[in-house]
Amino acid sequence: MDVVSILGFILLGIAVATLGTIIGAGGGIIFVPVFLYFFPEWTPAMVVGTSLFTVTCNAISGTIAYVKQKKILYSAAILFSIATFPGSIVGAYVAEYFDGNGFRFWFGSFLLIMSGFIGYKNMRKGERKEESLQLEELTYNKVVGVLVSVVVGFLSSLFGIGGGLIHVPALIYMMGFPTHMATATSHFILATSTSVGTLTHFLSGHIHFEVAIPCGIGALLGGQLGAYIAKRLRAKTILIGLSIGVGILALRLIYTSHVLF
Repeated sequence: MDVVSILGFILLGIAVATLGTIIGAGGGIIFVPVFLYFFPEWTPAMVVGTSLFTVTCNAISGTIAYVKQKKILYSAAILFSIATFPGSIVGAYVAEYFDGNGFRFWFGSFLLIMSGFIGYKNMRKGERKEESLQLEELTYNKVVGVLVSVVVGFLSSLFGIGGGLIHVPALIYMMGFPTHMATATSHFILATSTSVGTLTHFLSGHIHFEVAIPCGIGALLGGQLGAYIAKRLRAKTILIGLSIGVGILALRLIYTSHVLF
């Protein structure tokens, strides 16, 4: 690639990682559609592997920033991270069996369901009472968290999204986490689970490093910027932004899959 292309991918990494860190989703919801559009010759497994590399860079950077802000619940983050390992490995291998159109359709359908769920939950007036909880006050269901994490590990490696799209809503609505704590804890889990998935994709030869490295550099910078911005936003603003952004991407992917049209 020429210098202009490299700079373009660095800027893409910064922009995507900033948004991904704010909503706790890791940025894969944008990297995957972008790679599908610009590199139609890539197999779905290559798209996922390259995306997951950049998501890992984003997650590590965002996690470092959230550690400094003291918003991570480590007891949950470590337990749920370990639970993602088996699914991350299996998902990386299953990704090889998707064809291009089928991948777009199922990935888009998955995002559309998540968008509707998050939007529905935020139609209520006022902030959730859980938003005022502190780290030492929070209790949660460990069994539910582990089961969700197993599924998250599989889907994150399969779709290259990092799993935050499931973990953040699950932590908020199923386990009662405050939004800012959920995004921070999710980022810690992302950093761990995506590292395993990325290693598996690397061993399978799925990662295009000429694109992954400049995007990853941008993601390292964007992770810091996103965490800085996130602590200044209201919880509902973060969740509504997540719902709208995911919904638009979902409809675009379903339409371009040509499965229904």
